[in-house]
Amino acid sequence: MSDFQLTRTLDEDAADKALRADVLNGLTRFPKELPPKWFYDARGSELFEEITRLPEYYPTRAERQILLERAGEIAVVSGARTLVELGSGSSEKTRHLIEAMPGLRTYVPVDVSESALTGAGELLLAQHPGLRVHALLADFTKPLHLPDSEGPRLVVFLGGTIGNLLPPERAEFLASVRAMLSPGDALLLGTDLVKDEAVLVAAYDDAQGVTAEFNKNVLAVIDRELGADFHTADFDHVAVWNREREWIEMRLRARQAVTVKVRALDLLVPFEAGEDILTEISAKFRQDGVRKELAGAGLELTHWWTDASGRFALSLSVAGG
Repeated sequence: MSDFQLTRTLDEDAADKALRADVLNGLTRFPKELPPKWFYDARGSELFEEITRLPEYYPTRAERQILLERAGEIAVVSGARTLVELGSGSSEKTRHLIEAMPGLRTYVPVDVSESALTGAGELLLAQHPGLRVHALLADFTKPLHLPDSEGPRLVVFLGGTIGNLLPPERAEFLASVRAMLSPGDALLLGTDLVKDEAVLVAAYDDAQGVTAEFNKNVLAVIDRELGADFHTADFDHVAVWNREREWIEMRLRARQAVTVKVRALDLLVPFEAGEDILTEISAKFRQDGVRKELAGAGLELTHWWTDASGRFALSLSVAGG
């Protein structure tokens, strides 16, 4: 592909090193925890795609509705010649933006999956032969050096993924995004909004049990990659709304006392009956809170769009001089 370029910033064994460190640190602390990024092997990605189609799980549909309705407006107000997507995956949602941006010259997808980057790049170039795609194989939670490209730039971070970060991590992440931007560049951020507790819990604990299987998949990943002997039947999926912090917590709860061996780490992990592993937080937001967090990173919120039901928001914020 003459207009496709891939820059690798991850070592071949980076994922293995990170998994080992996260499992060792997470399962030897109290309370135990594991980062949600380890849900997403091939099976986990399939399960998440299934989740997005469930009646209870509204965020994907709500965000897509906003993109379909507002893509043209986003294109105009951003004036973007370069589009940078953090955690791009299949780039499916971003295509709505690309199609609405006749002045777009360069698309920079950033992801940890090389196959996802090349697959999305091939499809986009077939659909938009004049587009330049410069993919970055990189961890977007770490500082990034973007390729040279024409401004203004629009960085997009969709799906409400920012809610998986704790407040200090969000502050660090937003500061790193601001460091990428020049005056006049912008950030398009997807945030799920605070709403009725029953709606929120149902979105993370569906009646069909797909989210439960997705949550338990992290144990299957550890079993396969690190030679552990987790049995998913020993753990229950739990979704809890934390009212004080306004976030959903997904946990795996031991049904009985059990000890798990992680052979690659020479580690024994005891669990008491009823003990939890925190596998994900998913923070929900209010407009004033989003504005304050962006301002703390030197970004000014200028546009705020929600879906028809006010469940989800896309915000555009700009970098000042």
